[in-house]
Amino acid sequence: MSIKLEKLRESLQNALGSRIKALLDASNGVRDGLVLEVAAEDYLAVAQMLRDDSTLAFEQLIDLCGVDYATYGEGTAHAWTGKRFAVVGQLMSIKHNWRLRLRVFAEEDDFPRVASLIKVWNCADWFEREAFDLYGILFDGHPDLRRILTDYGFIGHPFRKDFPVTGYVEMIYDEAQQRVVYQPVTIERREVTPRIIREEAYGD
Repeated sequence: MSIKLEKLRESLQNALGSRIKALLDASNGVRDGLVLEVAAEDYLAVAQMLRDDSTLAFEQLIDLCGVDYATYGEGTAHAWTGKRFAVVGQLMSIKHNWRLRLRVFAEEDDFPRVASLIKVWNCADWFEREAFDLYGILFDGHPDLRRILTDYGFIGHPFRKDFPVTGYVEMIYDEAQQRVVYQPVTIERREVTPRIIREEAYGD
């Protein structure tokens, strides 16, 4: 681990103490940087400290997304057994020139919800709307939590692992009614098996 990451790790431990649920690095399989995991109940308070503590100074939220771990590692020895839905934020400190991933898991899989970070970084607005739209994660305190990418009447959340690839309904223009209508999906679902075709003398 680089000297800069060691310093960031130390600063996080000093500032957050017991609020750190996990602090993951390369030894835990993280490719680059650090991942700070916190409990849902501490999420908003930790975000505030990450921004306001001068030893951390994460002034910018670069990105925020939802994650569905439902089938993560399925069929391997590393199959996921924890909570299903998480929110991951990418933070940057201009003052210290370092980055951090902040991860929080929603306590309930059936009704995932975490605090909104709009009061800390107001750019979280559309990021959180996207996570709500695509994963169904609710953000407490968000002033305008509504769909942002799918249609107004869309049912379900398309990035969830259990959402069918073809969806549940399709939209067509009905000539008789002279308008757009929704109807059940007419595409046949099928399993696609990759097929490799090679020439007879391939590899000779």
